[in-house]
Amino acid sequence: MKKILQLSFGILFLSSYFYAQEKIESDFINSKDAKIYLAGHDGLVGAAIMRKLRDDGYTNIVTRELHELNLLNQAATRKFFEEERPDYVFLAAAKVGGIVANNTYPAQFIYENMMIEANIIHAAHEYGVKKLMFLGSSCIYPRLCPQPMKEEYLLTSELEKTNEAYAIAKIAGLKLCEYYKKQYGDNFISCMPTNLYGPGDNFDVKAGHVLPALMMKMHTAKVEGKDHVVLWGTGSVYREFLYVDDVADAIVFLMKHYNGATHINVGTGKDLTIRELAELVKEIVGFEGALVFDVTKPDGTPKKLLDVSKLCALGWRNKVELRQGIKQMYEWFLNHQHELRK
Repeated sequence: MKKILQLSFGILFLSSYFYAQEKIESDFINSKDAKIYLAGHDGLVGAAIMRKLRDDGYTNIVTRELHELNLLNQAATRKFFEEERPDYVFLAAAKVGGIVANNTYPAQFIYENMMIEANIIHAAHEYGVKKLMFLGSSCIYPRLCPQPMKEEYLLTSELEKTNEAYAIAKIAGLKLCEYYKKQYGDNFISCMPTNLYGPGDNFDVKAGHVLPALMMKMHTAKVEGKDHVVLWGTGSVYREFLYVDDVADAIVFLMKHYNGATHINVGTGKDLTIRELAELVKEIVGFEGALVFDVTKPDGTPKKLLDVSKLCALGWRNKVELRQGIKQMYEWFLNHQHELRK
């Protein structure tokens, strides 16, 4: 009888727990007027999340410009949470950049990202945020990680040195979410997107990521009538790319449907070499010169293909294929090139 009572109590407890989890999930789906804090709203991903939330009918989205709130300042961040009391948080604020920027400013990358993450996540805990989504990066996985990269491969061997500082900061963020959930029961989740691209990207050839940097280089060479462009590395490394509006769709989907204790990968499950990517960008931009690869420059991680089976099992897949996405990105670039950071 005692064992039966214990079993019944256990079933009741688990039922209550899963009901509570579902209730939190349903609250976000149905409460279109819930207060949502979107950190990093003016970045590539943040702007896409804003578009998605508005398209889905969410009306109470709180944002702050850098001059209004410095997320590196713990006291200012706590004061903001105390005053605003958001119900949900999307942590998309981060210092980002390509291989050149990561190599040049590693101290800034690790310091600023860890401070932003710690300040927001702890304030969210202190002021009772119902659910928080932290955005990481696929660079968290080991340099020579088995492919495709499953979530459980995290911290199994050495990181890629060229972006180690950024990767360590992102690992710290996902572990903060994991341990705040473990110790306090906070519903803080994290996702690890692959390489992103799309409207609003940073086209700076030194500080930007590979795809917008390629686009800017080839567009400039085309306009200036050059016969070649020089690209870093051998061109033989593989990369996966996801359109930014697709990642925003996945992030909001996970906010509605995922409460797991561990991070989850977000990608397409397809990759290509940098050389193949460069040829595709060249075709779309209409640059007719040669591509010259400077093999004295670093390549970075040989291959970074995410295993997205966990996400697919939840019912999500990307919609925008790479060629279509690059075309849309270039059209946006042509319409906004005079406004861009160069």
